[in-house]
Amino acid sequence: MTIPALFVSHGAPTVILDESPVRTFLGKLGDAVEKPDAILAVSAHWETDTPRVSDAERPETIHDFYGFPDALYKLAYPAPGAPALAEKTRKLLTEAGFGPVETEARGLDHGAWVPLMLGWPEADIPVTQLSIQPRKDPAWHYRLGEALRPLRDDNVLILASGNLTHNLREFRGHGIDDEPEPWARAFDEWASWAIAEGRTEDLLDYRRKAPEAARNHPTDEHLLPLYVALGAGSPGVPGRHLHKSYTYGVLAMDAFAFS
Repeated sequence: MTIPALFVSHGAPTVILDESPVRTFLGKLGDAVEKPDAILAVSAHWETDTPRVSDAERPETIHDFYGFPDALYKLAYPAPGAPALAEKTRKLLTEAGFGPVETEARGLDHGAWVPLMLGWPEADIPVTQLSIQPRKDPAWHYRLGEALRPLRDDNVLILASGNLTHNLREFRGHGIDDEPEPWARAFDEWASWAIAEGRTEDLLDYRRKAPEAARNHPTDEHLLPLYVALGAGSPGVPGRHLHKSYTYGVLAMDAFAFS
């Protein structure tokens, strides 16, 4: 059975410390799919002008945040790297016209290691990371996913990590369990409906089609990984909703599988 591509909302780095429904869900993520032979993480927190993939043999744990509890900076995810997967990824994207695709020995940012540490705490699965291109549109990232679809046949998990809603400027002292703002719920419910109905064209045009699009995503980067997972799914097969919750009133923490 071909492994699905996943999109997860990673939230604040403290999701790994604080009890919440999404932490519970991510802690069982390894049960949602068969154990992969390798993982290609696509995080909102590695931004480049053109696609890059990490060929690090031992990816470091990047603490790409500041002002958080000391406990976070002591965490490390010592998974082995996946240079062979990095090379196959580079080749697939180059052949699909995304070249030149460069490699660098980059570690894992928190958009990657937080869900990985919760879902696969043994850190025994080789992992590499692919960058996103914030100056490119959703269609570009959907095509990236299409080019990467063959990896699923090799039991490679494409783990795309961002947030279904993401506007931290709207955070006004909300508590982690606060009820979602109506504008966040409106976007979340629209996106969940569009994914369930397989409305790919609407999703690609979300800035015009979705309610409160600009308020939920002043910039695209935290939604772009969704399109990679969407493109990596099988054509004509709608996404499957794996999780729905909110944190801090403004972050929809939904997760989806694309078979």
